[in-house]
Amino acid sequence: MVQLSEKELSCLKDALSEEDLLVKKFHMLANESSDSEIKTKFTDIADKHQGHFNELYSHLK
Repeated sequence: MVQLSEKELSCLKDALSEEDLLVKKFHMLANESSDSEIKTKFTDIADKHQGHFNELYSHLK
């Protein structure tokens, strides 16, 4: 495993926070939408950001 510097860890933490916020926002938008096509699109976007989050998080292990 590669040792990350404090700066890299800080950037990683910021990126994780941003991705987490995007996941929550797009899930909220999907839940608020009455149009099924838009709901599906927002859910897909949330899933994409969850994938980004998971990939970033894997660098902490």
